This record gives sequence, C-alpha cells and structure tokens, in this order.
Amino acid sequence: MKEKFQIYNTLTRKKEVFEAINPPHVGIYVCGPTVYGDPHLGHARPAITFDVLFRYLKFKGYKVRYVRNITDVGHLENDADSGEDKIARKARIEQLEPMEVVQYYTYRYHKFIEMLNVLPPSIEPVASGHIIEQQELVEKIIENGYAYESNGSVYFDVEEYNKKYIYGKLSGRRIEELMENTRELAGQEEKHNNVDFAIWKKAGPQHIMRWKSKWSEGFPGWHLECSAMSTKYLGYKFDIHGGGMDLLFPHHECEISQTVAAFGQESVKYWMHNNMITINGQKMAKSLGNFINLEQLFTGNHPMLQQAYSPMTIRFFILQAHYRGTLDFSNEALQAADKGLQRLFAGINTLEKLKTSDKSTVNINELSSLCLEAMDDDMNTPILISHLFDGVRMINSVAAGNESLTQEDLSKLKKLYGDFVTDILGLTDEKSGLGSDSLLKEVVDLLLHVRMEAKAKKDYATSDKIRNNLTAMGFEIKDSKDGFDWELP
Repeated sequence: MKEKFQIYNTLTRKKEVFEAINPPHVGIYVCGPTVYGDPHLGHARPAITFDVLFRYLKFKGYKVRYVRNITDVGHLENDADSGEDKIARKARIEQLEPMEVVQYYTYRYHKFIEMLNVLPPSIEPVASGHIIEQQELVEKIIENGYAYESNGSVYFDVEEYNKKYIYGKLSGRRIEELMENTRELAGQEEKHNNVDFAIWKKAGPQHIMRWKSKWSEGFPGWHLECSAMSTKYLGYKFDIHGGGMDLLFPHHECEISQTVAAFGQESVKYWMHNNMITINGQKMAKSLGNFINLEQLFTGNHPMLQQAYSPMTIRFFILQAHYRGTLDFSNEALQAADKGLQRLFAGINTLEKLKTSDKSTVNINELSSLCLEAMDDDMNTPILISHLFDGVRMINSVAAGNESLTQEDLSKLKKLYGDFVTDILGLTDEKSGLGSDSLLKEVVDLLLHVRMEAKAKKDYATSDKIRNNLTAMGFEIKDSKDGFDWELP
C-alpha cells in the first residue's frame, strides 16, 4: 500500500497525500442522481470518476465501503427550499405514483451506468428509506440552537451558525455577500434570513410525498439526506465525499453546516469534485436544449449526434480529460476517442502474438512506475493513457522485430495492461468479445490457419475465398513473414 497517493481536497484547495482515517478501511460517499429522468452524459462523469477512485483504492490494497445515494424525495425545483419536488412534479404530469417514477428511472440509471462498466457501490441508500434518520437529525440541529420552526417548516439558521463556525468555507463564499445577493422568493417570509434553507418543509395541499413529524406533515429538505445517510453508513468521521462541481454550493456547503450543527464536528476529511461536461462551452442542461441522454448516445438518436457511440467510447472520452478539468463534447472528440480506444486494444491484442527473446531492450519497470505516478498524482488519467500509448508503441516495435523482450517482461507487460486498462480504468474491448481468448478470436484464427495451409498446398482458390469473405465481414487481414494478423475495425 503506497502512501504517496495524492488527491485534490476542495476544502483546502490543494493536493494532499491520502491518509485513511482507519486504514486499511476507507469510506467514500458520493451524491448519486435524482431519479426523475433518464441518465445523461453529465451523470456519466461523476459515476466514472468515482468508479475509478473506487477501483484504484482497492487496487492499492484498501478495503473500501463505497456509498452512492439515490435521491428519490426532497429535491426541490430551486434546489434549496421552495418550488415543487421534481419527482412529485413528474408523477403529477404523467399521472403516476411517485415511486413508479423512482422505480422506472432508477432501473434506467442502473442499466446505462452498468453499460459504462461502472461497478455497483457497496451500499446504495435512498432518501425515502431514511426519513426517521433525517427527522432525528433535524431534532439535533434544533436542540443545538441552529434551526428554528416556522409555520410547520424547519429552517437552518445560517447567521446563528456563522457566529461560531464558518458557512461558506467549502465554496469560498462569504455570508455577507450571500445575504446581500440572495433574492427573495415567494413564500420566503417564513425565514429569518433569505440565506436560511429548509431542513424540513411543510407539505402543501397538492404535495404528494409527505411524512408525519412533530413539526408538520411534510418532507425533508434536499441537503439533509446526504448528511443523514453518510454518517449512518460511514460514521461521524469518514474519508472522502465526492460529487459534481455543481453540487459544491449550496448542496455540499449545507451538508457541512448541518453535520457540524448536529455533531459539533465535520465528518469529511477529503472533498473531491469532478468538473462539468460542456457543449460548445455551455453546461449541458435541459433548459438550454443541449441535453443528450446516454441512450441517445448509444443509439445515435439525437440531432446533435453524427453517429452512435459505444459505452466504452464514452468512458474513454471522459477518462481522456482530468476529472477536475472541464470536458467539452463534440462529435469530433468522440470519434477521436473511438479511434484511440481501438488503437489501445489493438496493441493489447498484439501482446498475445509477441515472440520472446533471451533479453529485453525495453524497460517495462519504468513504464509501470510512470503509470503508477500518474494515478498517484490526483488520478491523472490522461497522463496514464499517454503512458499506455507509449507502451503500445513499444509493443508494436517488438512485434516488428525492432525491439525484444523476455518471457518475464512479457508477463509483466500483460499484467500492467490488465491492471491499468481493465481493473483501474475499467475499459473493455467491445469489438473482440471482451478479451483475446474469446470465441471470436479462436474462430477467426482457425479460419486463417486453414487459409495458410491452403496457400502452402497452392490451393489459392480456397485461400482467396477465406480472405475475401472475412474482408467482406469487416475484418482487416494482414499477412506477415511469421503468419498473419487481423483486426476488426
């Protein structure tokens, strides 16, 4: 277990060497989706980012409890404390029970995220299943003097909290500026200040999702669920909390305040945030009309798409950028990612065809060290991928007879690509049956061996027929002095 793994802590605004609170155990909490619509490209980035973190920590020998929640209640239209719950609104429009909406879109999320080869979390709690825990948290915050009841709703008192603690420490916002700039919304007269946010909301007559409480029949505020569920499953002090940059304020800022107000201490050691995916420089959003969901990407059924893109192409596209950098969508970028992914797996498949020597002229240990350094540097996947392509050039050079490697080094190289490409980056070879030992490879190799035997017997009619038929199916056949090679573009 190496101790040099660094991650960027949003709270301290710098890279820090990761040190687990209770090694070898690591607790990770990541904000999952609000399930009122199909998962889109923006949902894919945090899912893949924290999937890689999950995979890498396990690779390094940690025992990881990864908690990723599902928001199925309490996510209001202005993401704070007013408007209609997004799931309830969807249910009302489509004349469904809210849990029908939740069930349908939770299934859709799991289906498409699994296609991206995102591992399931250790625990996937839902907000509606933790109403009691959220009510208990509200009671603690009231008892400690940081919340007040008003007309059946309960609001967090930001100004009172800020007298002892700092509200805005994660996002860098000052309470004075927030109080000046926060606009007044309809129904906000219940609050002491406009910056206060609801931790329990009294349900209006038309509100479908509601639970009984000592304050009113209502529902929890959106921010409350993550404070309640993260501490329930990971304890009052855990290692990493992650999510998209769009959640940094107000959601994660409010989480910190609620947890400190209830328990007198912060629960999270490292805050990690992935940046946004943009389209022509704009954030992807339904309101902007630039919204592309994952099913549309996989089928190509969207006006902005020139073609369909496979799940692994989408995953590779996302991993080619550092998780903290913005990533701009374009058909050209996705097509380039597809070609790059094919080149990467063509190199990996060539490993099975390499002939070994009694000495190596390539340095596998150096390549391995560079790959580890890239991942240890705040999960720098684009640098890792560049090193993997350096390795592909090395593989092709050995295949061409320009370099040599021993059997021991060949085994190391196979393990390196298995570790970093398959286990850590989570990439699979979609076009060759997910592995060089697939049935497809065996069948094609058998046909090409039959072709070689036919050529040796000067049976050129059979030889040409096999080659022509495979070419017509899309295979690229390459003859070499040692036999043959083939690809399926």
